[in-house]
Amino acid sequence: MGAQLQIKGGLARGGLAYTDAVGAEAVQVFVGNPRGWRLTPGDPAQDALFVEGCAERSVPSFIHTPYLVNVGSPTEATVEQSIACIAHNLARGTRLGVRGVVVHAGSAVGEDRYEAALRQLHDRLLPVLESLPDDGPRLLIEPTAGGGKALAATVEDLGPYFAALEGHPLLGVCFDTCHAWAAGHDLAAPGGMSATLDTLETVVGPGRLGLVHANDSLDECGSKRDRHTNIGEGAIGVAPFAELLAHPSTSGVPVVVETPSERDGSPTAGHKRDIDLLRSLADVPSESRPTAA
Repeated sequence: MGAQLQIKGGLARGGLAYTDAVGAEAVQVFVGNPRGWRLTPGDPAQDALFVEGCAERSVPSFIHTPYLVNVGSPTEATVEQSIACIAHNLARGTRLGVRGVVVHAGSAVGEDRYEAALRQLHDRLLPVLESLPDDGPRLLIEPTAGGGKALAATVEDLGPYFAALEGHPLLGVCFDTCHAWAAGHDLAAPGGMSATLDTLETVVGPGRLGLVHANDSLDECGSKRDRHTNIGEGAIGVAPFAELLAHPSTSGVPVVVETPSERDGSPTAGHKRDIDLLRSLADVPSESRPTAA
């Protein structure tokens, strides 16, 4: 269980201090401005300390690419910048020893562009995957909340997406509970989380799930709105997260929270509370776990 890190003060100095403060056993970071295109080389000293610190703590790490990335865009400049950004983050990830690089699935943007956008994935993103070393980080596709002309929002949408990338062996999935809920998966229904994860594994195959984003949602199921809140304080509730952690497909898969981090005046208390809650759910025997309403 872990969190999206705040890295004020540097990737190692700030990030590892945050890791310890929230009790994270897995971490996700941005290696640049999450809302910009600028590609930063990083500080070699900070990078080395981060790698060393994660190894000392036995903490697996992940990179999240900027939100602007969209390989399915009809705008060539956006596609070029997206590919450059993904390649850069994968290269940084290789140096940092991360397990995976998360990228939002993207959008076709215009009407009747779905097939064209899938062809762009094949023509522009597949070569990036093919250039990776066999032991490089996996590219983890994160389905979105479903707004706009999403290329992958429901877990079923991952079928054509993976097919466009020829099911490359370094391709994986980042499953975000808030996104899945917003896209229409009723995770709060009895067995809803398990059914969704069963379908995910059927669609992309076993072993493709590389990371889970455990986030509650401020909005109703199918809203197509991506608004996170702390676990148990939104529309999804606590019980589905116990079901998530009990599912065979999540065994050994790191789980990070991207929920609000501030709580009761503390900049870290929100994440620490959610990590502790998830850890308690994972430790509860199955017959004692809370049930969905």
